[in-house]
Order: sequence, then C-alpha cells, then structure tokens
Amino acid sequence: MTARLRLFFRVFDSRFEDLTRTGWRAIVYRDFSAGLIVALTAIPMAMGFAIAMGLRPEQGIVAGAVACLVGRTFGGSKYQVYGPTAAFIPVVAGLMAKYGEAGGGTFAQGHGFLVLVCLVAGAVLMLMGLLGLGRYAKLVPNSIVVGFTVGIAVVIALANAGEAFGLVLPLKGGLVTKVSAVADQIGAANWYAFGVAVFTFAVTKALLRVSVFIPAPLIAMGLATLLSTTVLAGAGITTVGDRFGSIPTDFFVVTAPVMPGWGAGVWLDLAYFAAAVVFVSAVESLLCSSMADRLAGNRKTPFHPDKELWGQGLVQVVTPLLNGFPCTGALARTATSIKAGAVTPLAGYFKGVLKLALAFFLASHLEAVPMACIAGILLWVAGNMIKPAEVREVWREGWFPAGLMLFTAVVVPLTDFLTGVLAALVLYAVAYPLVRRRPAPTPPHDPVAVHLG
Repeated sequence: MTARLRLFFRVFDSRFEDLTRTGWRAIVYRDFSAGLIVALTAIPMAMGFAIAMGLRPEQGIVAGAVACLVGRTFGGSKYQVYGPTAAFIPVVAGLMAKYGEAGGGTFAQGHGFLVLVCLVAGAVLMLMGLLGLGRYAKLVPNSIVVGFTVGIAVVIALANAGEAFGLVLPLKGGLVTKVSAVADQIGAANWYAFGVAVFTFAVTKALLRVSVFIPAPLIAMGLATLLSTTVLAGAGITTVGDRFGSIPTDFFVVTAPVMPGWGAGVWLDLAYFAAAVVFVSAVESLLCSSMADRLAGNRKTPFHPDKELWGQGLVQVVTPLLNGFPCTGALARTATSIKAGAVTPLAGYFKGVLKLALAFFLASHLEAVPMACIAGILLWVAGNMIKPAEVREVWREGWFPAGLMLFTAVVVPLTDFLTGVLAALVLYAVAYPLVRRRPAPTPPHDPVAVHLG
C-alpha cells in the first residue's frame, strides 16, 4: 500500500519518458500545438455541457481547465485529456433539477450538494485505486457501454430541443415527458433560433470533415453569433447573456459542500449520485486511457489503471471545490489531442492554461452567443457519440450482446442514467451464465459421415 501511494504521488514518472534531453524541444512544441487546438475546441463545448447540466457557462470553462491540470498531474495516462463529458449531463442535471432552483432550492444549495456528492465519489475512486480495483472497472461489457452511450446521446438531444426551437422546457422528466413538452410547445417555436442551431451543427460537422486541426465548434460559435447580432438582430433569439447575465472573469471561487437536509431521502440521493459519478468516472476514464494508448501507438509504458482511478478521485475532489463539477477522460478531445501531435502530459497542462487565458479575453464576447448555438453544438456532440461501427460490432457478437445494447439504450432515456445501467448489469449478471452454458446446436445426422468414421 505504501509503495502504491508513493507511485500515485509521483508526478514525473514514466508518462514523461518521451521527453528526452535530445528531443525535448520538438516534444514541447508538439504538446503546445495540441494543447492550443484542444483548448480552442473545448471552450464552446465546456460552456454547452455546463448549461445542459443546469450550471453557469463559466463553470464549464473552470471545470475543464482544473480537471485537466489535476488529472494530468496525478492520472495514469500519458495522453488523456480531462474535462466535462456528455455522460455526466443526466447525472448533474438531475441533481440540479431536484436540489437547485427548479426543485425549490437555490442555485448555491444545488451546487453545494453537487460538491458534497463529488467529495464522496472522489474518496471512493481514490480508495478503489489504492485497493487495485482498476482492472475490474474494465470488465463492464462493451455492449452496455455502447448502449448507455446511445441512450445518453438521446437524453442530450432531447434536453437541448427546447433551446434549439427557442422554447423554455423543464429539466425534469424522462423521455416521454420531454417529447410531450416539445409537442405541446412547438407552436411557440422561434424558427430563427432553430436555423441558428442547424447552422451551428452543420458548420461544426463540415469543418471537422476537412480536418481535426480546425477548432470547428469555436468557429461555428463565432459565425452563429455574428449572424444573430447582425442579420437576425431583431429575431428575438435568446443569448447566453440574456439567460445568465455577464460572464465573470474571476473564474476560481471556492465552493463549500452543502447537505440540504438530513432525511433518509437526501442520504439516498447522496449515495445514488455519488455512485453515478464513480461509475462514469471509472468506466469512461479507463476506456479513454485504453483507447488513447491504441490510437497513439504507444509501444512504451501503458497507462496505469489504478493510478488513473486515483487521479480521477482527485479530479472529483478538487474541480467541484473550485466552482466546477465532475469531469473525466474526454474521448473526442483525447483523440483530437493525439492526432494533433500530443506526446506527453504537457499537452494537458498547455490545454488547461490556454483555455483559461482564452476564456478570460473572450468573456465579454461569450455573452452574445445564442443559446440556440450552444444547443447546436450539443446536438453535434450527441450525434457524434453514436458510432455506427461500434453498434455494428456489438450486433455481430450475437443476439445477447445486441439485445443488452438495445435494452440499455432504451432504458437509460426512459428512466435515468444509473437505473438503466444498473438494470443492464443485473440482467447481464443473471442471464450471461445461462447463455454461456447453452449447448452448441447438434449437427444434423449424416449417415455418410458416420459410415466414413
């Protein structure tokens, strides 16, 4: 245990093995370039994730920067980029809807309870790393991972339908409630806002087809903002400033944990949301680390799953305390960083610092961003989460993995994130041994074969 702790607190370890005396200048340049590209891409996405969670846009900027700095210092992967991810949207949005302003409380109370949830989750993740449980988190079946990813994509798309159509929809409710709310209010839609959302979606998708080195979300956001402040100036399109007021530049505000009550229901919610944060953090960060090693062609020291859990725990402790929210390894931004040339954890440090610097100078302009533009970026995120190749791969594995994937993809939007995933895991644990023990089909009787045998 002592040796494991020494490893976990070692900052300059094998993750920096490519930073040699002879080639360090080239490595630093590559890491800086990758960090700049990811920072430019991450600003609008971080704002969108924060807004979808029921939080303020600047909290997404803070969370992405702090998580990357902490995760790159104490995590177990050379390449992973940490930040807000779509998988946390239903978790945090559900908490804020229940304990924030929508649930009769205050914004500070809701975020304070989120901080408390993350402190508990962070302690659990750090303990999992100390106990060497990293290898077990990778045992979650791929069919469930693909299924809950599809389900979350559906949740994100529905959660942002209101902003895309210029409507005001409640955050509460599952799939049926949100679809019904959209249908009831569609007559009051602002079609100019819808056009801005579609424009943002299309520009982001088109630019990324040209090159991953283009900060497509930032360019799309800039063009959509220019369009809404000139040609569509009188179209009644809601902006970030209309919804949240001015964007402050004093990003770091220490947020204390809050226990909103002492009843059994609050304790159950604390356990529920903490378990959800632990599950998303562990599974997504380890999957992302594994993917990063494969994508980068890493032939040296592979990622360390237990150190990664330890680093994830510290991310969940530190980031929410500094006015953020839970973050984990971001698959798309990690892939972008690697394709842009990242080699060592320095790329993550550059990304965090550059993101804060850029956001500081852009803060006054971010207030003019249309909410429909943010919805367009998140709709692109939702569409990008569904990978047809992954779905086909699971489908080819057989009827049981395919059924498990479909079950998870349907139950997650119908209920909630953790209920859907836990139901799928229970189904897998009960049914998989039975499916595995089924005898192979007996070949038809062949008298010729019997005769020749």
